[in-house]
Amino acid sequence: MAQTTIGCVGGPMPVEARQGRHRQRYSASGERLVAGCIPVRVHGDGSRPEDVQILMISSRGGKGLCFPKGGWEDDESVEAAAKRETVEEAGVRGALELPMLGEFPFSSGKTFADTSTSLSRGCIAHIFVMHVAEELEVWPESHQRMRYWCPPLEASARCRYDWMRSALHAWMQRKGWTALLEQARSQPPAPLNLLPTQPSAPTTSIDTDVSTQQGSEQGLGKRAGSNLSVRGPSPS
Repeated sequence: MAQTTIGCVGGPMPVEARQGRHRQRYSASGERLVAGCIPVRVHGDGSRPEDVQILMISSRGGKGLCFPKGGWEDDESVEAAAKRETVEEAGVRGALELPMLGEFPFSSGKTFADTSTSLSRGCIAHIFVMHVAEELEVWPESHQRMRYWCPPLEASARCRYDWMRSALHAWMQRKGWTALLEQARSQPPAPLNLLPTQPSAPTTSIDTDVSTQQGSEQGLGKRAGSNLSVRGPSPS
């Protein structure tokens, strides 16, 4: 049965995201190692899908929604990397559900290289579920990304990347949501091509549509509040 460990809640707000790849971890065969989270908000005991909402964020390129993730660096544990990337990209903190959901390989359109060796474009993502306890008004990438809360089935349809969808399905399977999982696997990705309208105020309820265009990453294998909301830059 899944358990949780106390996450980093409260304390100083992160000022900026880490930059560069000089501390980036790579596997023995050259894949870039990545860590991230599927942030969730649970009402009651969270045993039913309707008691759960999933947090997604906009891609910096503006095409579709995804989960927060980024490079796992050599001065941190995989759990610390997942929490750091989640607060940097999504502005939320909380407790990680253990064990980790799994390792999800994918290929990226980015080229990774150090000063001595050209590395493959392959990546391995180590993905956790985070039970959100704190939702920051401002976070390192708040000027670049929007946040979007939605039910699990909608999150599955709106995932930009197949491998992230697979990670979400792995959590549905862990929860024993067999009927929901079958529905999620059979539904097509949402065909809509517009992100939610970006609000001028920090947080606004929304009911518009989100893109789930397939991107360049292709799969190989205050406290948390209520209402669906987004946070991001005003439209230019």
